[in-house]
Amino acid sequence: MNKIIIRKTEELKEWRRNLQSDINFIPTMGNLHDGHQKLISTAQSLNCNTNLLSIFVNPLQFDSKEDLKSYPKTIDKDIEIAFSNGADAIFIPNVTDMYPKKNKSISYLKASKELSSALCGLTRVGHFDGVCTVVYRLLKLIQPKNLFLGEKDWQQLLIIKNLIEEKKFNIKIIPVPTERDSDGVPFSSRNKHLSKNERKTLKLFSNELENAKIIFKKDKKIDLKQLTKKLKSKNISIEYLEHLHPYSLKKVQSNDNISILAGAIKCGKTRLIDHVFLMKRKPIIAIDGPAGSGKSTITKLIAKELNLLYLDTGAMYRAISWLFKKEKIDYAEESELKKILNNISIIFKSNSISQQDVFINNFCVTEEIRSQEISAIVSKISSIKKVREFLVYEQRKIGQSGGLVAEGRDIGTTVFPNAELKIFLTASIDERAKRRKSELDLRGTEEIDFNQLKELIRKRDFEDSTRKISPLKKANDAIELLTDGYSINEVVEKIVNIYNLKIPKEIQLE
Repeated sequence: MNKIIIRKTEELKEWRRNLQSDINFIPTMGNLHDGHQKLISTAQSLNCNTNLLSIFVNPLQFDSKEDLKSYPKTIDKDIEIAFSNGADAIFIPNVTDMYPKKNKSISYLKASKELSSALCGLTRVGHFDGVCTVVYRLLKLIQPKNLFLGEKDWQQLLIIKNLIEEKKFNIKIIPVPTERDSDGVPFSSRNKHLSKNERKTLKLFSNELENAKIIFKKDKKIDLKQLTKKLKSKNISIEYLEHLHPYSLKKVQSNDNISILAGAIKCGKTRLIDHVFLMKRKPIIAIDGPAGSGKSTITKLIAKELNLLYLDTGAMYRAISWLFKKEKIDYAEESELKKILNNISIIFKSNSISQQDVFINNFCVTEEIRSQEISAIVSKISSIKKVREFLVYEQRKIGQSGGLVAEGRDIGTTVFPNAELKIFLTASIDERAKRRKSELDLRGTEEIDFNQLKELIRKRDFEDSTRKISPLKKANDAIELLTDGYSINEVVEKIVNIYNLKIPKEIQLE
């Protein structure tokens, strides 16, 4: 593809009309640095779309004319950097093109009040209104498939995400982690304004945030007053320093697992921001749903895609059911049941084909627990209070440090109610029966009539959803996905995309 520079909105529209591919869009204000380069190269590496970068210093998001005038402008170097890192086209409009005075169709937008009234919005009144106005205008003109944004400007990313949702744009945001220089300072176009001493001040600030993160991993808490006092003792001029929920930007609560420690400081006349994300434990994905909805297959693939531990809670209940049947255990006898449960060991091991084998008391039962015989009794056994208490305790123990994806019927409601992402996966009875029939036919071990299979699934649904203890139900904050008509890979992609929007990339890389 020939590299192209577009300077007029009409030229952009014409170019867009003749384009045969989707667009990856990277909006910038120029003065490109390593952070921008990462955005461009990430866009290039993900797909075969056309990569369009814009360079426009938006006057609506500056607090003063002096600040606007002093913003670094390096257009020739920017063009060279953009093309060498994978941009196919560069859009460089002027103010008149973007905001024609006689064009009454230009929408001057207001940013989300909730998101723009915290952090930078405390002192930069109207700044995010300007961001929303220019981004909306660019998105309407360009109509991209994907929008690449840096997590360095986290508040801005949240506000643009909110804008896209409100305007119902079919645009996927792809966040890219903050890029940092060798001294730990985040790359910023304004860094060029800094003297050597001012650069040292910024380095001290970034390093103290990172130290606070290390302390938080150990103590699970942040002393903002002490941290502020420490920063001021090093002559760091703090505009704000806040510990907040990463998505609502409200004061962090005691039960929040992920939070953000964000600050803005003044280095001479230059205002700079930085942040770190804090975690008490790694993220958890909880996937619930009825039998045959594809939970196991999809959960395994998600675990592999996101490099998370796969916790098959259903296999744990099936393993106990298998043991009870094998040993002819009278599980109605409570005292006997308690004694048996205390001596049960269930572990998962990776096998030679990168799959997970299930062991109960050193018996490998991976295949046996998937038989129709076990399917017929597992719902009854899983409704026994002592059995559920025992396994919920075991599951929570496995999930103490997070970093896992678990599937079952009460994961989001009972086992991990504070999971960062909850999915309720479901499908019609006909669809689930077809899947189960194909699975059994593939094994070639059992013959079962399709209608009989539907009745067994219907019965299982009723038993699971009406049991007194931890019944199957959708958690209030779960996202429901009906999988009829979707391939396994399409469902996995949907869930991974949701996860990527809910969990900052910077956290995923830890």
